[in-house]
Amino acid sequence: MEGKHIAVWFSCGVASAVAAKITIEMYGEKNRISIVNNPIKEEHPDNRRFLADVERWLNRPISYGISPRYPDQSCESVWEYRQYMSGVSGAVCTHELKKRVRQEWERIHKPDYTVLGFTAEEKRRADRFRQTERESLLTPLIDLNLSKQDCFDIVMAEGIPLPEIYHYGFPNANCIGCVKSKSVTYWNLVRKHFPDVFKRRADQSREIGVKLVEYKQKRIFLDELPPDAKGYKLKQYDIECGVFCEEKDYE
Repeated sequence: MEGKHIAVWFSCGVASAVAAKITIEMYGEKNRISIVNNPIKEEHPDNRRFLADVERWLNRPISYGISPRYPDQSCESVWEYRQYMSGVSGAVCTHELKKRVRQEWERIHKPDYTVLGFTAEEKRRADRFRQTERESLLTPLIDLNLSKQDCFDIVMAEGIPLPEIYHYGFPNANCIGCVKSKSVTYWNLVRKHFPDVFKRRADQSREIGVKLVEYKQKRIFLDELPPDAKGYKLKQYDIECGVFCEEKDYE
């Protein structure tokens, strides 16, 4: 491949960080690569530190995709304006602050290929993205059979501190109090570590009339969830030094 424009969407998670690194190593010499991030106000503030660390690791600037409709990049602003949080059609914040922003950026900058942080476990998601959004999707992590745990290992082997949110037991570095989740375990973890966020989600979901959590096979409001309720375990990853600390050759 030569002379193409490749857009890598970096989410401040380990998978998209490694996807960006591999894309640069595989295609950077003969192609133009843009690394783009959607900054979200509700993410953990340490995500910005991780972005700066990854930017140095990649030795490439990371630019930003900002919503013209919601320039504060706040999920809470989207929910308030739309009077909707999430449901069968997904989360409105994801659509407005990520999907629509990415599509508008692509319309203006016209990349030939898109890279997202789909790992080896997410081949079906990647296939669905190709079918419903963009056929010209590159999947470096899937192509190299790299799992999300592999991505943790690679980042840690480089000496880059993981985003702080992972150390609380959350499996992803996305927003704190993500309304796409209906997990009892997830929401009580939010309540434990970020009680102010839990209260804001509970209050706003009450005002809008959205039941975000599923408890005993029934949708309920967050403020109805017992603090000691137990649900399915969240995905767990080994965030201590792993196999890639000894073997960094992942090409």
